[in-house]
Amino acid sequence: MKDKNLLLKLYSITLTLVLAYFIISGFKSKDASEKFDEITVERINIVEPDGKLKMVISNSERQHPGMFDGEILMERRRPPGMIFFNEEQDEVGGLIYKGNKEEGAGMVLSFDQYKNDQVMQMQYQRNRNGKQKYGVNIWDRPENFTLPRLISAMDSLKKEGVDNKQMMKILREMNDGNPISAQRLFTGKNYDEQVGVFIKDEFGNDRINIYIDENNNPKFQILDREGNVIKELTEDSRVAGQVETAPIFTPHGPYSFPCCCPEGNR
Repeated sequence: MKDKNLLLKLYSITLTLVLAYFIISGFKSKDASEKFDEITVERINIVEPDGKLKMVISNSERQHPGMFDGEILMERRRPPGMIFFNEEQDEVGGLIYKGNKEEGAGMVLSFDQYKNDQVMQMQYQRNRNGKQKYGVNIWDRPENFTLPRLISAMDSLKKEGVDNKQMMKILREMNDGNPISAQRLFTGKNYDEQVGVFIKDEFGNDRINIYIDENNNPKFQILDREGNVIKELTEDSRVAGQVETAPIFTPHGPYSFPCCCPEGNR
């Protein structure tokens, strides 16, 4: 009988201690933090107190496909890295990377326009043949043609069997004849080993190129809308008599500089 009472007391004490542990744990301060010397994970979600997603750090297998207004637009596999989200649960940019001998290598830091795709990007790319390109890209995107609207329109056209060339034409007509996206500037080193600033017009046509070519020759080019060079200033232009000079006045007196303005605008 004494043994049974002892067992009951031990059981009661143990149960009380267990319950006390869970009660104390339940009232543990929300501000408490833990320190880890090292963690190994496949994905980390950074959220606000209300549960809204702000950032995802992930490998490629578990990477977030992207979303707008809290809804995933399309399932897709993406490279590893970080994806950022705003208060309205739109993707607003990210840092992604990859690299292997078969496909090449790359790293991109993107900044998205509100309710749209990227408008600025720091980028490094290396193709499978060893050619490299790195620098900063800038795009123009319309305010009224958001990314969700674009994806919806493209999906509908694809279901109708419209090819890519015709699709771009239709999308442009939907945007009052204006492009739905146009690269405006690249500054850096391109695949042709030219280092400089390459400026495009609102339709994405090359218009001004200022660069050092692969042979260390400086060049300044003005192009028409078809991509033809209509004015060019090079290191040998003055010797060849191809460039006129116009006076420029400074506090120290008049100097001459090459005039490469289009005819009629001098």
